[in-house]
Amino acid sequence: MPEPEVSVVPALPPSTVAVVGAGAAGALVATQLCEAAARRRTGLQLILIDPAAEAGRGTAYATAAPEHRLNVPVGGMSCYPDDPGHFQRWLCRHGEPTVTAADFATRYRYGAYLSDTLGQAIIKAHGTVSVSRLRSTATSCTWTADSRASLKLADGLTVTADSVVLATGPAAGSSSWAPAELRSSDRFISRPWAPGALDGLREADNDVLLVGTGLTAVDLSLVLDRPGRTVHAVSRSGMLPRPHALAPLPPVPPPPGLVGLPPARLRAAVRRHLTASLRALGDWRPALDGLRPVTVAIWQSLTDDERAHFLGRDATEWNVHRHRMAPVTAEAVGRARVAGRLQVRAGRVASARPVDDGRLDVTLVDGQVLRVGWVVDCTGPGPRMDGSGDSLWSGLLADGLAVPGPLGLGVATDRGRLRDARGRTDRPLFTLGASRRGELWETTAIPEIRVQAAAIADDVLAPLTRAARAGHRRPADQFGLPLSTHAAAAAAYRSGLARVVMVRAGAAEAFSRATELDPGFALGHAALALLGHECGADVDVPRALADAQRSAGERGDERERSFVDVVARRVRGGDGDRSLVDHLDSYPGDALALSTAVPTIAFSGISDLDGDLAQRLVERTAPVYEGHWFHMSLLSFVRQEQGQYAEAGDLARAALAREPASGHAVHALAHVHYESGEHQEGRDWLDQWISGQGRGAVHRAHFSWHVALHELALDDPAAVRRRWLAQLTPDRVRGVRALVDSGSLLWRARMASSWTGRMPVDDVLGAVADDMVERPSTAFTAMHSAVALTAAGDQPALRRLRAHAAQADPVQREVIVPLCDALGSVLEERWATAVHGLRGILPTLRRVGGSAAQREVVEETLLYALVSAGRCDAARHLLEQRLDRRPSRLDTRRLADLPA
Repeated sequence: MPEPEVSVVPALPPSTVAVVGAGAAGALVATQLCEAAARRRTGLQLILIDPAAEAGRGTAYATAAPEHRLNVPVGGMSCYPDDPGHFQRWLCRHGEPTVTAADFATRYRYGAYLSDTLGQAIIKAHGTVSVSRLRSTATSCTWTADSRASLKLADGLTVTADSVVLATGPAAGSSSWAPAELRSSDRFISRPWAPGALDGLREADNDVLLVGTGLTAVDLSLVLDRPGRTVHAVSRSGMLPRPHALAPLPPVPPPPGLVGLPPARLRAAVRRHLTASLRALGDWRPALDGLRPVTVAIWQSLTDDERAHFLGRDATEWNVHRHRMAPVTAEAVGRARVAGRLQVRAGRVASARPVDDGRLDVTLVDGQVLRVGWVVDCTGPGPRMDGSGDSLWSGLLADGLAVPGPLGLGVATDRGRLRDARGRTDRPLFTLGASRRGELWETTAIPEIRVQAAAIADDVLAPLTRAARAGHRRPADQFGLPLSTHAAAAAAYRSGLARVVMVRAGAAEAFSRATELDPGFALGHAALALLGHECGADVDVPRALADAQRSAGERGDERERSFVDVVARRVRGGDGDRSLVDHLDSYPGDALALSTAVPTIAFSGISDLDGDLAQRLVERTAPVYEGHWFHMSLLSFVRQEQGQYAEAGDLARAALAREPASGHAVHALAHVHYESGEHQEGRDWLDQWISGQGRGAVHRAHFSWHVALHELALDDPAAVRRRWLAQLTPDRVRGVRALVDSGSLLWRARMASSWTGRMPVDDVLGAVADDMVERPSTAFTAMHSAVALTAAGDQPALRRLRAHAAQADPVQREVIVPLCDALGSVLEERWATAVHGLRGILPTLRRVGGSAAQREVVEETLLYALVSAGRCDAARHLLEQRLDRRPSRLDTRRLADLPA
């Protein structure tokens, strides 16, 4: 039918957004602006103003010293608040495949990640967002009569922008603690992170005094440590940051009612919370980490007097426990202290004077004199924006465009918008990070800044995004459901959907093309996440899912939001089955959702509900499809699962008459042949289809597996081996299909004594990602992982799979865990235990999804265990039951081979 036009009206003229500062905060804002503008198809001119050569590094992540590590684990440092594993996956793709969420990356590596993520966002937004880099410093910001910002730069240029984001990072410290004679000395380093500031210290052996004992002092002590040198560190408290745990525990939620408590009661309640965690878990850290979600609310509930009281009495203790060292950093610091090369003490600098050899005699308030070559200010950033010496902030404060925040900390804002001297926040002038410290207290770490960056991007773009025209028609999929995208992306999506329902190759590529054409197309992202999660497609599933959820929230209709929610629940192990059923009740014509519900060749289907529910779903959606070959193909598969093989065969043949390439119909007919014992006919028919219409099938290996099952049942070991070598070897089949088809066939052939000599299961496992084998996302994949690892004799990996399953979704916990135990007994040749375990699993095995023929691998293993245990009567009974179901030369031979 003719395509209606795109559902969103032409964009407004591009707006100009200037981001001042391109360190971590600026890079995070710019990334969010690029991606959100692309999703919403909102034209934008983005200007990044920063003198640094590379965006993303700033001061914090420019250090190349390998000793300098993040003080937050990898799992907490993603650029995206809705995709916490993004940084970890980036590291895995960039040379660190074994990194875990609990590891601590180097700061330089993190700077590369920020820069690369921003670069990728700019590339993907090309055509919607134009990005300029100005390597200069903004010196002033004024507001013009036409309500635009005018930014003057240090190189004399002037930039005019509609919105401005000040991402300037922490204010510089003032070194006000230092005596005048020290501040004037060339042996005093007030800004240790400035390029080249520490060069002289690294080349000499004189002792060094670090003033401050926080994370800056820790970092500097590591790079300045060397034999023959003593590094002194002094602060009012003399306390170093505490280390992170080697094996961190999950956060413990705080007790209710902390917000609004007066300081004394709040302090007591927090101490009780920490003590309870220490007693229960042996660690106070989970309790402190559990306070993070309520810290801002607690801070904002305090009066200014109460906040000042906290700063004077509790802030230091809070900081050393809250902002901790990486374990490897703490170990290095501990070694230096034991060796006497790092000496930490409480105190303050009283005076300093030069001595004849160029060094300094620094006197502390207790009278102790330290002779050192250099004194380094490690007290950290200044609390006030008006005392930082930054002309940009000084001018904003002097002009009344900004006012100091509570207690003079940072500046006053309303959700990131600067509050002016009249209390107004109507200008599009934003800030984030350390400049909001007075308002939020905890606002300098990436987990807080990334949330602020996303909120600012939304606030900047909201007035620029026009709503869809009322009554404007949208393009539709081939089953008539509307799509919230434009015609070109809709065409790519229809191509992907056609390939899914036909089981043809190229679906993921088509959906990916749809999202490239329209980055805000929720269904395209959701389809990619689904194919990656269930079918092993080469997709960054968490990223695709996060994009789908953002896009659905911004532009999706009710049906699209419902489907995205279904995919999210399936990926994250929630009640995905129930939500899928509810979705199909409301939208029975959603072909992608219906494909997902039926455990056919493409998807594992509904598993953890009434065993007949998938069948009933297909039956009750029939009126919507009116005899369409796709629905007829699914119904054929359902009927054979119900044992109605004659009807299933008729339905499959009728569907193939209408669409000869229908992979679902071919798959259903393959099952009909197998379950009916028509092995020779099924082998010949399917072999012919594979060499013809099946050449373009996405799961061609699975059809080959079906032919091999017929050859196994015909007791033809030579044919099975030829089939495997011709169509199922790892150089032809990789990923989840190698696990499900190639690996399971080898194990079944071994169980049936149809494979002699070396069984190349290690090669199969080598064709599958380690995560998929040992940390599978679905119970169906987990079952085949367990089988393949058993075939490989890899008991340690089988135990790791069991440990993963024990922490995964209910089906993995309740079915895969006992399956791993039973297969472990097989490996250990504890046959009686194996028989008991495998028998206990069979009644619940249907919950893993897939077909009866696929799950039969567990019954094959039980038969092997019965014979190995010498329980021939039980083996005979099982074989007779199988032969009652369908004829099989293999089972007939095995029955005859059993001892009397």
